[in-house]
Amino acid sequence: MSDAPSQPHPDRRARLRTAVATSADPVDALVVTDLINVRYLTGFTGSNGAVLVWTADAAADRISTDGRYVTQVGEQAPDLEPVIARNGLAELIAHAETHGARRIGFEADAVTVAAHRALIDRDTDQAAELVGLSGLVERLREVKDAGEVALLRSAAAIGDQALASIIDKGVLTAGHTEREVARALEWEMYALGADAIAFETIVAAGPNSAVPHHRPTSAVLADGDLVKIDFGAVSGGYHSDMTRTFVLSRAADWQREIYDLVATAQTAGRAALHPGADLRGVDDAARSVIVEAGHGEHYVHGLGHGVGLQIHEAPGIGATATGTLPSGAAVTVEPGVYLPGRGGVRIEDTLVVSDGEPELLTSTDKTFTVI
Repeated sequence: MSDAPSQPHPDRRARLRTAVATSADPVDALVVTDLINVRYLTGFTGSNGAVLVWTADAAADRISTDGRYVTQVGEQAPDLEPVIARNGLAELIAHAETHGARRIGFEADAVTVAAHRALIDRDTDQAAELVGLSGLVERLREVKDAGEVALLRSAAAIGDQALASIIDKGVLTAGHTEREVARALEWEMYALGADAIAFETIVAAGPNSAVPHHRPTSAVLADGDLVKIDFGAVSGGYHSDMTRTFVLSRAADWQREIYDLVATAQTAGRAALHPGADLRGVDDAARSVIVEAGHGEHYVHGLGHGVGLQIHEAPGIGATATGTLPSGAAVTVEPGVYLPGRGGVRIEDTLVVSDGEPELLTSTDKTFTVI
C-alpha cells in the first residue's frame, strides 16, 4: 500500500497541539487511540496504535504499538519514539503521568466504558485527571492538505477509468447480473492500482435503483432499466466516491424527467459549495429544487458528506447539519430521487472546496446516457 509522505504529520500534530491548548477544556497531553486519527497524525497503519501529543513539548510526543509492529512503526513514523506495549492507551497515560502531566485527555468517542473503568481504577500514586474530549482530530481532518488532495485525485481517477473500462467492455448491458457488474468494476479498480474498494459497490437495476443503498444481487439487467452505480477506490488510504445512473437500450420519458431533475439539483448543490457556506444552506440549495418539483418525499437522505481517510467523515451536509463549510474540505454532492417500485436516480461527485470554483475530482460525464 502506498502512503502519503511523512512530512505532513509533525505539522498535523502541531495543529492539534494548538487546538488542545486553546480548547475550552485544555489538558497537558492528549492520547489519541482512534486508528484513523493515529494514521492521520503519524502515518502509522497498524491495527494497534496510540499516540501521545503533549500540549507544550513536541519532542515529548510518543507513539505506542505492540511487538508485531516494531519494524512497521519505525518505517512509517520514524520521527516518533515508540513505546512498545499491548495496551497503548494505559501505557501512554502512565508515561505522561510519570513525566508530570496532571490533566490528560483521551478520545471519548474511541475509548470503551470498560477501558475507561480500568484507567479510573489503576493503582498509581501519580494519577492525573482524565478528561474525555471529542472531535479535535476530526475537525482538523476536515481541511485537506496538498498531499491528501493528491491522493483523493488518484482515487477518483481510478474510479473514473474503471467505470469507463467496464462500459467499453460491454459489461454494463442487459443479461449481466448486478453482482457481475459490481465485481467487474471492483476488479478494474484493483487492476488500475487501487489499494482497496472504498465501500461495497452498489449496482442497482430497474426497481432496485429506487433503493438508495441497495446491495447487488443476482437480479439480471434488462433493456429499459435504470442502473445506478455508486462506488469508489482507495489510494494511499484516501477514498473516492461517485454515483452515475444510466439507462439500458431505451429510455422512458419519466426516466429522463427525474434524471434532469436530479441533475439540476446536483448542479445547484455544487454551485453552493464555497468557504463559509452554511451546511444546511448547501443542502437546501439542492433539496429545494427537488421539493419544488413535487418529489420532496422521494429524496430521503442528506446532500453529502466529507471524504478522506474514511468514506464518510465530517462535514456532513444535510437538512439537520450544523456549522459551515471550510476551505479545503473534500465533500460529496449526491442528490437523488427514488420512486418505489419503478426506479431511482442519484448523481454524485466528490469535490474540494476552495476560494474559487470547487475542484471536481470525479470527472465521468453526467449527461443522460442510454447504453
